[in-house]
Amino acid sequence: PEKLIEVCATTEMHKGLGCLISGGCLPNGSVPLKNFSETIREIKSKTKLKIVVHTGLINEETAFSLKKANVDAALIDVIGSDETIKAIYHLNAKTEDFEKSLNALKKAGIPLVPHVLVGLHHGEIKGEYNALNMISRYNPSALILIIFFPIKGTKMEKDNPPNIFEAAKVMVYARKIFPNTPIALGCARPTGVYRVKLDLIAVKTGVNAIAFPSKEAIELAKSFNLET
Repeated sequence: PEKLIEVCATTEMHKGLGCLISGGCLPNGSVPLKNFSETIREIKSKTKLKIVVHTGLINEETAFSLKKANVDAALIDVIGSDETIKAIYHLNAKTEDFEKSLNALKKAGIPLVPHVLVGLHHGEIKGEYNALNMISRYNPSALILIIFFPIKGTKMEKDNPPNIFEAAKVMVYARKIFPNTPIALGCARPTGVYRVKLDLIAVKTGVNAIAFPSKEAIELAKSFNLET
């Protein structure tokens, strides 16, 4: 806790605007944030920083303690397939546990920014549509879509990213069921030619923001008279 106060004070001193507090997580998929709620409350009272937290699976008690601490938003990865939760996350949990987490954060009144990782199941589309349907019941402040890519040195390093057309269909579906919610394409996505194609598709499907967009996507957005 003391170190967190120190880091946040330094961040503000260097004109930083905010801080994302993230995991590690415990074996049950939760991030141990409750131990830090008093500290976060102190940071919020002493600084002007925006504090955003990655919650992992979360219960009502922790959600309400974060609300009391005045966190600005909660980010949560939502998985819509029991098979993926078991095979990829190795968690003894089910999709209902993600729904309960969304419900806990909604009840606590914390602005909710769910993330859906497209292609999480070895590059296949599996629970993404179910995850989006689940999220649609909780009126999120924004939705972030990220795209699986293999990382060297991990068990999935030989897997491929999802088929780009399938990823595009997920983006179109998200826009359709969240007509008034800001949708962003997050920074976690493949690089190279795939990224350029994906960013162009994202602009065409009507996402509102792209993290670190390709030059081609910026040009396309400008040609559509979108603000960049």
